[in-house]
Amino acid sequence: MSAAHCESVSAAQLREMVRQLVERHRGTRVRTIRQRASGLTNFVFEVRHAGGACVVRINPDPSKIGSFMKERWAARQARAAGVPTARILEVGNKIVPLPYMILECVRGSPATRHPAREAILHELGRYAARINRIRTYGFGGTTRRAGAGPGCKSTWQEYLQGELQLAARLRLLREQHLLPPRKLRLLRTLLEAGASRRPMLNHGDLRLKNTLVDARGKIVAIIDWENCTSNFAPQWELSLALHDLSIDEKQAFVGGYGLSTQELAAMAPLIKAFNLLNYAPVLEKLIRGKDWDGLAQCRLRLNGDFDLYSI
Repeated sequence: MSAAHCESVSAAQLREMVRQLVERHRGTRVRTIRQRASGLTNFVFEVRHAGGACVVRINPDPSKIGSFMKERWAARQARAAGVPTARILEVGNKIVPLPYMILECVRGSPATRHPAREAILHELGRYAARINRIRTYGFGGTTRRAGAGPGCKSTWQEYLQGELQLAARLRLLREQHLLPPRKLRLLRTLLEAGASRRPMLNHGDLRLKNTLVDARGKIVAIIDWENCTSNFAPQWELSLALHDLSIDEKQAFVGGYGLSTQELAAMAPLIKAFNLLNYAPVLEKLIRGKDWDGLAQCRLRLNGDFDLYSI
């Protein structure tokens, strides 16, 4: 259930929940509650109170408490590794009947439009390397109950066929003639060859929109750990972080990460394989909407026709 389509909780009820949470947690009276632009799954509020300010996120789905626990675990692990994150002050579902998270209010702006994008991406790449050195157990993005971290799937093969739905996604690519048989076989081979790899923490959406910076372009917090996952690193991380960057910006991120040209070349096939599979939800939406022109554009993209740098 997304925040945009939740009809079971009114705006007034949400504000009252936020007021109760902050006054109970901070022990001080709330002055103002301002709703921020929300993501796909959470309502987000900035709250000013007598002692300062904080951010409250509420999920309209009661079953999502595990997702908030996973975020708290990942952000704490990253912060201990020297990655700037917003402090998560409390996670729960007892004071109000829906899962909630209270965070410190970090002063910074999303780096999306900052003029120093390449310098920011270089620094972001450096922090990505720290995140990807954090050990996890099993594969997947759902909560692992023992430690509240990601990775409840115990093996790579279980993750491939379960959460990633490899067979269904390959079938979609084949039936819509989005990739030729040779590339589909190569894609399956690349993805099934990971049984011996060790999972690590991946932020899962390490982009400029989730990077808060100060006026000089210094990163003050990496936010939104909702999509964090236990997976191969940095292949999974890079398949998402580099996706919508220019060539120069990609090089800035990879340079900050510290990858050599030889290392990047060796892992590039698996990065591309992850990227191809991650198009499946977009393709399904185009098919449901009978957007055949959009599907044709995706076919060009998936087959590398927009790649102007190699033959």
